[in-house]
Amino acid sequence: MRCCLQHKSVRLCLFALLVLFGLSACLSAPQTRLLQEQQPARLSSRELLADVGFFPQEAYQCGPAALATVLDYSQQQVTADELVSQVYIPARQGSLQIEMLATARRYSRLPYVLPASLESVLQEVAAGLPVLVMQNLGLSRWPQWHYAVVVGFDLTDGTLTLRSGTRRDYVMPMAVFERTWARAAHWAVVILPPGQMPVDNNQTRYFQMLADAEPSLREESVTAAWRAGVQRWPASDLMSLGLSNHLYGQALVQDAASVLEQLLAVDTSSAAAHNNLAWLMLELGQTEEAMRLAREAVTLDAGFKQTLADIQSKISSGR
Repeated sequence: MRCCLQHKSVRLCLFALLVLFGLSACLSAPQTRLLQEQQPARLSSRELLADVGFFPQEAYQCGPAALATVLDYSQQQVTADELVSQVYIPARQGSLQIEMLATARRYSRLPYVLPASLESVLQEVAAGLPVLVMQNLGLSRWPQWHYAVVVGFDLTDGTLTLRSGTRRDYVMPMAVFERTWARAAHWAVVILPPGQMPVDNNQTRYFQMLADAEPSLREESVTAAWRAGVQRWPASDLMSLGLSNHLYGQALVQDAASVLEQLLAVDTSSAAAHNNLAWLMLELGQTEEAMRLAREAVTLDAGFKQTLADIQSKISSGR
């Protein structure tokens, strides 16, 4: 994809397009209209993350510049130049989203893709997290892809503030932003340091993002991310099983068992937690508890009968 052209003629064309977008904004920016008509109680009227750094882009290199901006804010020292070879694709004169996410993981940060909600973007900014976004500043037939970072908003004026291109504080009408953002499939992501959580409260989305990132992250970062998930959702099978499996992979069997015990103290209905804890108890030499847990797992879900049979076999054979 081609992004961030710097030629004067192209800038003039883009300006003209933005004017057209502005004229049609009231008809094409439903999320903006709703936010201004019914401001969410949990959002203040305005926010600005003034201390977010700025990396002015060179031609076509909005991807490295925008990614460097959010990585730097997450306390990961990096420059846009360092990222060029990792995310910039010369043949496409731009950067792919998949490479942007993969590079964030290589710096041991968890990229969390937000839902297609402008309110969600504003909530993250209000919580102190700049949001990396993708826009199409052109048209569907002639796309002009562009990465920028949302660092502020003003609901009264109906504007967003972005680190964009060569402009540190680019104030854009919110309706125009929504239009250009929608043309890029509403792609937005926050870059999380180990253990920090997004405002978005979707445990399935968080689980998937973390599971995808786990092979690329440092071990301590993965542990911190799973523990943060368990703290946010203490009754979640997904979070507790994920953390338990991660700890078991580090040969921390007792710690892995403790996580599942804490889950079952909150919610006794998880067949998978009973099943996994049965195996851990067997490994820890607690055979009676292993059998009890295995039987309870089968009571909750007959699909775990094989575990019960295997544990009975191992106990009988003394293995």
